[in-house]
Amino acid sequence: MNPFKYEKAASLSGAITAVQRPGGVYLGGGTNLIDLWKYGITHPDKMVDLNGLNELKSITELPDGGVRLGALVSNNTTAYHPLILERYPLLSRTILAGATAQIRNSATNGGNLLQRTRCYYFYDPDSPCNKRNPGSGCPAINGHNRLHAILGHSDSCIATFPSDMCVALAALEARVRVSGPDGERTIEFTDFHRLPGDKPELDNNLGQHELITAIDLPANGFADNYSYLKLRDRNSYAFALVSVATGLSIQDGLIREARIALGGVAHIPWRLTAAEAELRGKEPTEANFATAADIILAGASGFEHNSFKIELARRAIIRNGMMALDPASQRPGAQPSL
Repeated sequence: MNPFKYEKAASLSGAITAVQRPGGVYLGGGTNLIDLWKYGITHPDKMVDLNGLNELKSITELPDGGVRLGALVSNNTTAYHPLILERYPLLSRTILAGATAQIRNSATNGGNLLQRTRCYYFYDPDSPCNKRNPGSGCPAINGHNRLHAILGHSDSCIATFPSDMCVALAALEARVRVSGPDGERTIEFTDFHRLPGDKPELDNNLGQHELITAIDLPANGFADNYSYLKLRDRNSYAFALVSVATGLSIQDGLIREARIALGGVAHIPWRLTAAEAELRGKEPTEANFATAADIILAGASGFEHNSFKIELARRAIIRNGMMALDPASQRPGAQPSL
């Protein structure tokens, strides 16, 4: 591990100023940063510790009926917060589906958005990787690619984004508040993460030295009809092969609003509004969810070891749509109403 300087920020403006010095990085929970450092992917010269900034550690109601999540609130605190459990149970379920309780106690909301791919080649310093070393190639394309993307990939990168929490944030249409040298701004969640294109080294659209300060949730949390389905190789501490977050507003037996977001299938949390529009005014049936799934997966293409994920994703979308009709079916040991 390389030598580094450490500074504990006393204010938000002080943190932004301090990090602009060469090699400066922000430190929140540090759960992914330490991994990246340990594997030699990042080499910070200065750590600017944000944990003294209490203004980033609260969960508060907004005047429009939404909720603001402070960037430094831990994942576990967020998942078990009364406001989240009552009004955004979909978000609570996605958070609790990720990592271990110990990691969730340290990991922060802001850091969850910024975690990097878990592609094996990205973490192997002896392998070429366009995300780690632009222009060196993507060995996953012709290598072991079982966990890799089936949507939105490019010739430069087929890695996936690992977050569970962000799948729900995409479905909920959250907004990300950031501060930086040029002041404050808000980024729509759909605009926050980037597809790889020819610049896979860029994971998101944060500006240089910008810092996430909060995540704003809209008033509608789909608390009555929701589900999160995570399909993985083992039921503990494993990243998703495919995951689906579904939120439905149902009135008089018809879908008035639908949200469907996928994880484990792309470089970003994947959401296609055309599929949601197809469901509006329709009955919540397996056949209609199948139509939505076909729209979402119309452009999907796999590789040698992960083509199975296309059909897996299709079935997961259908199953999760039906599970959203009865959120109680998601309790451990319960069977979905199909």
